[in-house]
Amino acid sequence: MKKDQKTALSGLIGSMLIATAGFADDVDVSKLPAPAEKQIDFVKEIKPLFEKSCFSCHGSKPRAKSKYFMNKRDSTIKGGSSKEAALVVGKSAESLLVHYVADLVEELEMPPIDKRDKYPKFTTEQVALLRAWIDQGAKWPDGVELKLP
Repeated sequence: MKKDQKTALSGLIGSMLIATAGFADDVDVSKLPAPAEKQIDFVKEIKPLFEKSCFSCHGSKPRAKSKYFMNKRDSTIKGGSSKEAALVVGKSAESLLVHYVADLVEELEMPPIDKRDKYPKFTTEQVALLRAWIDQGAKWPDGVELKLP
């Protein structure tokens, strides 16, 4: 793919994210698995998921997809070019990241369907862990950053 095609595609994806930012209310959250019923350890349970399925595209590199950087807690919560928070701390059912990894938003499934041979889809159990982590305050120890596996 040529550079101008990549730029156009990135712009299209960014526009889609901006256009769908207000659709959080339209998502059928009844399709979400219940949050896990245990205390979640970010380093052991969430960090590896993010690193394996998300960080290659949403890492700290200058061209992170949709300008969504997941290397630190604040940027993971903040979201990207849509200007809407990716995580609503304490409210996983309202968090866009949960909607995307649970495949509740058509065309915004994360990781993208065509990349899942390389970046695995979250399982139902992993979505439940992510939900519990967010509902428990999205605790992320100081100094911990995501890294490429």
